[in-house]
Amino acid sequence: MQFNRLKRREFLALIGGTATWPLAAGAQQVPIIGFLNGASPTELSARVGAFRDGLTERGYVEGSTVAVEYRWGLGQYDRLPDIAVDLVRHGVAVIAATGGEPSVRAAKAATSTIPIVFTMGGDPVALGLVQSLNRPGGNVTGITLISGEIVPKRIALLRDLLAGAKSLGILVTTTPASEAEAAAAERAARMVGWGVTLSRVGRELDFDSAFGLLAREGVDALLVTTDPVFESQRDQIVALAAYHRIPAIYALREYAVAGGLMTYGASINDLYRQAGLYAGRILKGEKPADLPVMQASKFELVINVRTARMLGIQVPPTLLALADAVIE
Repeated sequence: MQFNRLKRREFLALIGGTATWPLAAGAQQVPIIGFLNGASPTELSARVGAFRDGLTERGYVEGSTVAVEYRWGLGQYDRLPDIAVDLVRHGVAVIAATGGEPSVRAAKAATSTIPIVFTMGGDPVALGLVQSLNRPGGNVTGITLISGEIVPKRIALLRDLLAGAKSLGILVTTTPASEAEAAAAERAARMVGWGVTLSRVGRELDFDSAFGLLAREGVDALLVTTDPVFESQRDQIVALAAYHRIPAIYALREYAVAGGLMTYGASINDLYRQAGLYAGRILKGEKPADLPVMQASKFELVINVRTARMLGIQVPPTLLALADAVIE
């Protein structure tokens, strides 16, 4: 018995997360959803709760009328393909591929028949994941952060905050979604006459070198692109921005909570709730090919005035009035 418990713990560590195990023999069988994410459960407890809320709105209660198998990459995104295959072998009815493009690609490579619901930051059409937003086709649909105005809006917010700024640094990874966001930011910055410095972070995650480049170039402001790798390292990114005294804007409110200066982006919890809603609709018989890819519609501005004071920035009252949340 002790050996079996040890083997089970080892297996849980291998797959990178906790699992909801099959019901006891004789119990009524319930559908199983596979939940795939490249981060860790400790980082995403609120988002998992929002996903469950979406399921509940569709009449599915975890542990009662639906089971969920959780799989976590723990920041090691090269593990996701194997983890996705494990979910397919487990016989899940739907895969919630959350947290960005790496999870979606891993799930899509693992199955062409099991429905996949994603949450991601890039354009799924441009990335070749769906045929169109209105008619995605195939077995993949979901919710995306893309909005044509969101990146220029971040540049506008930086201009409102930093009178006299003339240059922008952009922190970017090599993923297509991050590169696309960086390109949009560069276009928006050049339209207002700002110089631009791109600082790329590769697989080695050398943030010290990336910020060293930004500091040497003397950028007046920084835009951090939306990427799961960045989110998993947000404490380090926020700390380096503070150390180099670079005012930065981010996409996700969690950065401001961690000490980042300003964030503007979609409510991520709402995206996960919508993913739960879509998973529930699919369990009730709807096809992912017929469910349009939803675009984020709820956006929020968060300003950390404590960080602003540390950087010697006086936040204009008009900007504070626009904020959905102000961290004192």
